[in-house]
Amino acid sequence: MEAVSLDIHRRSCRRQFALLTLSRIITRFTDAAFPYGTLVINVSGSLVLGFFLAWTTERVLANPLWRLLVAVGFCGSYTTFSGYAFETMASFQQGHWTMFAANILANNLLCLVAVLAGAALARAI
Repeated sequence: MEAVSLDIHRRSCRRQFALLTLSRIITRFTDAAFPYGTLVINVSGSLVLGFFLAWTTERVLANPLWRLLVAVGFCGSYTTFSGYAFETMASFQQGHWTMFAANILANNLLCLVAVLAGAALARAI
């Protein structure tokens, strides 16, 4: 049991390092004031979630436990809701009202569109 726990922890650390690296790369090529890295990670995770859930319920009947593992375990740990919340509150506290509103709208709308797009893609395959 300890070996499984250590493996899960090790994978989680690798995933967080990869997310941090991706976020830094995105920030290097975009305006550093807006949290594009978090936005890209959240939208891509939503796309994968929509695809996987539609695919495993409509195309391939998967065990609900596997669906839960991927949806909550992988997609939940890949996306960064806490980072989104922190960056949004930081904009609010600093009085950057436009960035505050843009971050809320961009994350919520684009993530919902990504879930729909992922589901549509799964249905099209």
